[in-house]
Amino acid sequence: MTIRDEPNPAPEGRVGTGHTRAKAILVGEHAVVYGEPAIALPLASLPMRATARREDGPLTLESVLYSGTLADAPEVLAAPRAAIEATLDHLGLPHHGITLSTESTIPAARGLGSSAATAGALAHALADLVGRTLTPQEHFDLVQVGERVAHGNPSGLDARTTASTEPVWFQAGEIRSLDLALRAHLVVADTGVHGRTRVAVADVRSFRDRHPARGAELVAALGQITRDTVDDLALDRPQDLGARMTRAHGMLAELGVSSPELDRLVGAALAAGALGAKLTGGGQGGCMLALAADATSAGTIAAALRRAGAARTWLHRTDARRPAPPAQVSLG
Repeated sequence: MTIRDEPNPAPEGRVGTGHTRAKAILVGEHAVVYGEPAIALPLASLPMRATARREDGPLTLESVLYSGTLADAPEVLAAPRAAIEATLDHLGLPHHGITLSTESTIPAARGLGSSAATAGALAHALADLVGRTLTPQEHFDLVQVGERVAHGNPSGLDARTTASTEPVWFQAGEIRSLDLALRAHLVVADTGVHGRTRVAVADVRSFRDRHPARGAELVAALGQITRDTVDDLALDRPQDLGARMTRAHGMLAELGVSSPELDRLVGAALAAGALGAKLTGGGQGGCMLALAADATSAGTIAAALRRAGAARTWLHRTDARRPAPPAQVSLG
């Protein structure tokens, strides 16, 4: 990346701010590895906010996971650190004299895009500190620096979706926004167990090797569910979408992607009246989604999920475009 222009010196006392949000894979996880599409939703109900301010001394980060000099940050923050350093270089800023802070309820290692959301919010805060607005491509490139540290060869889905306000379609490297008219509610529930994406990907590959015909059938069916979901989102068909979500979970479970914790929460959501429910993301831990017709039903489902062992739940209105207060988190 190259510097487009010299940044304006930040006035004394100026604070730069940046905002992103969590993301959830609605449908298509794992099938996307085999060329099928996936759809991700930005979750405005799980916002990430970052600030950057001038302060004498070393480059410092203040966050829930760690507060101190960036140079001494633990390995868990290696991805945001890489994105911060790339952003400073991109903007022509020194690697000192700035304090960065983040505020969010997005849990780490749960498939909700926490590393991409953190990197993106910090990049925007640094740009805002010097009066710059990052272009979408600049934002993407800087977040991908961190995502390569976190994931090795990232698809770019997290970087795009955590900066979007619309659903995102991803297939074979193509990423585009989708129309959204769906009026429903999502309940996001955390199993409290770290997801195991790499293990789950390997298990799906093993299933396909052992059962090539069935494996191919399941992957193709998951791809068709994703294609049909496009119309569910655009034409406001929550009942149809819910049924597809539940079918997708069953297929993913057969491929080896689910876990006892995820299956228990999916069952609890359906028993509590969810229109549909499924795991989200890499699986074998992490989070699940339940679709509800209205806010009252969403609250009932969230309570049932917490009784069934969910560590936390969040309520998200599908047609929300603006970040909601972090107070929507509920602890078990």
